[in-house]
Amino acid sequence: MQTNTIEETIKTSYSHKFKTISRRISNAIEKSKIDLNSLSLDEIRTATTALLHEETKALQSDVEELLAQKENIERALEKKSEELQEAKYEIFNAIEEKVESNETTLHVLHKIKLQSIDLYDILTEMIESAIITALEKENEGEISDSLKEVIKDITYEAIKEGSLNTIRVRKILSTILATSIEVAEATPTKADEILRLTLKGMRSGLVKSITRFKQRVAFMPVEAKHILIEDYDTIIDDLNQTDTLFSQIIVSHASESSQVLRKLLLEINKDMRYDLEELVLISKETADIIRDKFSNFAKLAVRKADTAMQSPKAKEAKRMGAQALEAARIALGTALKSAKDAMDKKDT
Repeated sequence: MQTNTIEETIKTSYSHKFKTISRRISNAIEKSKIDLNSLSLDEIRTATTALLHEETKALQSDVEELLAQKENIERALEKKSEELQEAKYEIFNAIEEKVESNETTLHVLHKIKLQSIDLYDILTEMIESAIITALEKENEGEISDSLKEVIKDITYEAIKEGSLNTIRVRKILSTILATSIEVAEATPTKADEILRLTLKGMRSGLVKSITRFKQRVAFMPVEAKHILIEDYDTIIDDLNQTDTLFSQIIVSHASESSQVLRKLLLEINKDMRYDLEELVLISKETADIIRDKFSNFAKLAVRKADTAMQSPKAKEAKRMGAQALEAARIALGTALKSAKDAMDKKDT
C-alpha cells in the first residue's frame, strides 16, 4: 500500500465520536483495513504520523495559538517594563527638582531611587558615572572611599532581589568590574585605586546581599522556600563557592585586559584572598541555615517524588525508556548479524 494512500485512508476513517483515544485509534485502523504487521517501516511511520495528526491537530492548534499569545505578551511586557522604568526616572527627577536645595533630603532621595530602579539595564552607565564623579571630586590626589561605598550599594541593590543564582550574580559582578577596567585603562595613574576600591565595594555588596538572603531564609516559612530557592542542591553548592566565584571573575577579566592591568588585577586578587574570610563565613552560615531548615522539607519532597514516580506520566516515561533500550538492542543485534553474514559470505 502506498504511503499517500495510507495517509488519506486514515484521514477519512478517523472519528472523534468515541470517548477514548484508544477506541478512536482502534476504530480508525479497523475501518481503514490496515494490517500494521504487514507494513514496511516507511508505511508504519506514515500510518503513525497520520494517526498522531488526526488525534492531536486540535491540541496542536491550541498550542500554536498560545505560543503566539505568549510572544505578544512577552513583547508587551518588555515594552511596559521599559515604560515603567522611564516613569520611575521622571518621578524621581520631578521630586529632585523640589528638594534640590536641601542636600540631606536629596541624599536620602538618591538612596531611595537606587533601591527603586531596576539597575541591571543601566549598570554599566551607573558604574562609569560613579567612578568618573569620584575622580573629579578627588582630594589631595586620592580617590575618596566613597567610591567603595557607592560600588557596594550598587552591587547590593543589583543582586539583592530573588535567588542568589550564580549566573545572575556572575553577570552583575562581571559587568561592574568590566566597566571599572575600562575607566582604569583610560586613567592609568589611578588604575590601582580604581580597581582596588571597586573590588572591595563589590565584595562588600556581595556580603551584604548574602546576609540579606540569609535573614530572609531564616524567617521564611518552609512551604514558601521555592520563592528564594529554586534548586536546593545548587544553591548550597553556589554558597560554598562564593569566594572562588569572586576570584574567577577577577582572573577571567585579567586574562582579557592589557598587560599592565592584567598584572595589577592578579596582584589585587592575590591580596584579596585574605580579605574574603567574611564572604566565606556568611556564605557558609547561609548554606547551613538552608540545609538545617529545609532538610526535612527536602526529605518530604523525596517522598513526594517517589509518589510522583507512580503517576501515569512517570510510568509512561519508564516504559518508553525500556522500549528505547530494547529498540537499540534489537538494532544493534541486527547490525551485528548483517556484518557477520557479510563476513561469512566473504569467507566462503
